[in-house]
Amino acid sequence: MIKRLITSLFIILAFFATPSFATEATTLVRVGITDNNFQNVLRQNVTLYSTSDCIICDKASRRMLMNVPSETDIVIRNNISGMEVCVNGQYSTLRDFVIISPEGLLGVKDLKRKGLPAIYHGAFELVQTPDHKGFYLVNIVELQEYLKGVVPNEMPVRFGLEALKAQAVAARNYVLTPRTQAYEEFSVVDSVSSQVYFGANTESDLATRAVMETDGIVALYDNEPILALYSSTAGGYTESYANAFSDPKTKIFPSISKPYLVAVPDKEDFEPLDDEEKARDFYTSMVPSYDIDSPYHRWKKDWAVGELENVLKKTLPAQSKTGFINPVFNEYTELGTIKDIKVMRRGASGKAIELDLMTTKGCWRISKELVIRRVFQKDGISLPSANIVFDKKLDSYGNVVDITVYGGGFGHGVGMSQFGAGYMALKLEQPYYNILRHYYTGISLGTIPVDVRDEAVKQTFWAPIGRAQIVIVGQVTPKITVEINGKKQEFSTNKGLFQRETKIDISRYVEDGTNTIIYHPSVCPLKMYVEIIEAFKKNKNTEEEIKNDND
Repeated sequence: MIKRLITSLFIILAFFATPSFATEATTLVRVGITDNNFQNVLRQNVTLYSTSDCIICDKASRRMLMNVPSETDIVIRNNISGMEVCVNGQYSTLRDFVIISPEGLLGVKDLKRKGLPAIYHGAFELVQTPDHKGFYLVNIVELQEYLKGVVPNEMPVRFGLEALKAQAVAARNYVLTPRTQAYEEFSVVDSVSSQVYFGANTESDLATRAVMETDGIVALYDNEPILALYSSTAGGYTESYANAFSDPKTKIFPSISKPYLVAVPDKEDFEPLDDEEKARDFYTSMVPSYDIDSPYHRWKKDWAVGELENVLKKTLPAQSKTGFINPVFNEYTELGTIKDIKVMRRGASGKAIELDLMTTKGCWRISKELVIRRVFQKDGISLPSANIVFDKKLDSYGNVVDITVYGGGFGHGVGMSQFGAGYMALKLEQPYYNILRHYYTGISLGTIPVDVRDEAVKQTFWAPIGRAQIVIVGQVTPKITVEINGKKQEFSTNKGLFQRETKIDISRYVEDGTNTIIYHPSVCPLKMYVEIIEAFKKNKNTEEEIKNDND
């Protein structure tokens, strides 16, 4: 109850005022809530309710409009003049407004998540589009409460606490630094288009513990939060960002590389799979890897040639609109008969980056892993991944009659593999920070870097083993003042003025668990954060150990 009141207070303050606090406020997340099919985010009507009394506030005027008793339907319909709101037979027409339940949860009637009623922490904001063609239902929720509804839905709880902690950090990074933001009204949606968020009814005690025991912690590279991509199953070898994604703005592919999202093998002696022979050997055998327990560790798909040709006649025109099929294949283009399918370029994981489809009517170059997966569908479903090799069966005349794809992995395969994280946690007994360091190259773990200028800034963080250091980026003064767990400390930097980065060990003041730190302003504005110092356990990543774990 107290937690809900505090969270609601933060939302009310953020909504109704622009305060000048000396400390950093709680981070709020804006989530677009989709329908039961996780498809549509634009609505024409919705019915909301609260488990306790709630209030409706007009966003433009910031006035409290009405109090609504608990479990009362709030029926909202789109209208050209605004949104029509009906409560107990009383009608009002509003533009954009917010619903807050200080002591309860908010629900969406007839919306299900995991078969349960969809209920949420925080507030609902209703935002009508400028053309009045519909409105968005946006859940405004405190970051930690948001993550409690993400972690157990993105990763099976059976993967264990340390894997769930790794997922919590990756999910925290993802929502703070999303790769793209399709809508101005909210940062993420609640589906796989961003990351899965099912609200309060799907929370798990173990996942909640993982969220709390990584409170305030993000993955950092070069003193900035990383884009922490992850997918279900890498297949034993993750891929570099540039080889899987196009630039979100220019659409150039391959895109600019990210040094912390580079191809990583599960074993050091795995060679790069960027040629046909090595990729074939890898994905047609059960190579021991961290993903060995995934049902998508290895898989295959078969088509009769006529079946695949019928598939391609539908998928090629649709995927040509992405710009990654050359020449363009439209609804009037003749496909002809398939002669060959050849991967022309692979990433280090063996992922198909470019392939040629050759038929009696022409040759089409298909690029980018997601486009390739969506072109070669089986039973209306895209390929699990683009870590693939093709086999074709010929008749006595040399004509293609059957085509088989052998593959490994599920998803884009960049960054953390969720099944791999589970394996590392349960079978290799690795702590979450080792899991993250395996999948994200060269990272550190710490709080979000903040600019300390004219006012003090407060951060809360969980130190897993009671060890941490302050990182100061930029030109420093001889002394800095901070407050750690309520006690003021003054540190001498003893560094030259031209140091780019200064680190001060604060382990003696840090507790094993939740900590607070307040950075006090100095003469010069500084970027500061707390970096967690881990005690590393050696990875048990030899082939023999992996084999033994799976016997």
